[in-house]
Amino acid sequence: MEIADWRRKIDELDEQIVRLINQRAAAARAIGELKQKANLPVYEPQREKDVFDHVRRANPGPLSDVEIVDVYERIIDVMRALQRHHD
Repeated sequence: MEIADWRRKIDELDEQIVRLINQRAAAARAIGELKQKANLPVYEPQREKDVFDHVRRANPGPLSDVEIVDVYERIIDVMRALQRHHD
């Protein structure tokens, strides 16, 4: 494949990733609403540790476990903010 082919492939993958991140955000927002009703904290360190452990186990590479966790730290930061600021 040529560079243009790889870039088209990346564009397609990015579209899939955007859809999945938005699905994850909808789930996080629903959880945030339930937490608010139950007067539970948004930040749950053990749950975040569990997510990081899960994505490390699911990681086939080529990203290292450290790199995949770096990506998920940012995703979780955004999801936590979404839970705090939902309307």
